[in-house]
Amino acid sequence: MTEALRALNPIVLLLIATILEVSGDAIVRIALQHAAGPARVLLFAGGAALLFGYGTFLNLAPLEFSRVVGLYIATLFVVWQVINAIVFRTVPGLPILAGGALVIAGGLIITYWQPR
Repeated sequence: MTEALRALNPIVLLLIATILEVSGDAIVRIALQHAAGPARVLLFAGGAALLFGYGTFLNLAPLEFSRVVGLYIATLFVVWQVINAIVFRTVPGLPILAGGALVIAGGLIITYWQPR
């Protein structure tokens, strides 16, 4: 099964990893802020499972680790804002969008700039 996953496009693996990480983080935040007792324990367990999946999918991407991080950070910013808007109903303001544009540009430079 690992070989089948490795055959996926690296962008797909990074997108899956990003969605798992941001969703896991959001669930842990909800557990810390809004849950108690058994619900909190279940939310923590679910968040931990998603974060484990994030680490697995990120490391399945057949890219040099120093390069995958750039693209991952750019993808992370975008997915984080989408999940933040959906789950926490927070729309990014101008400073976040401006900084995010720099994050995305930096991630693309790290990933795709080939020194001569």
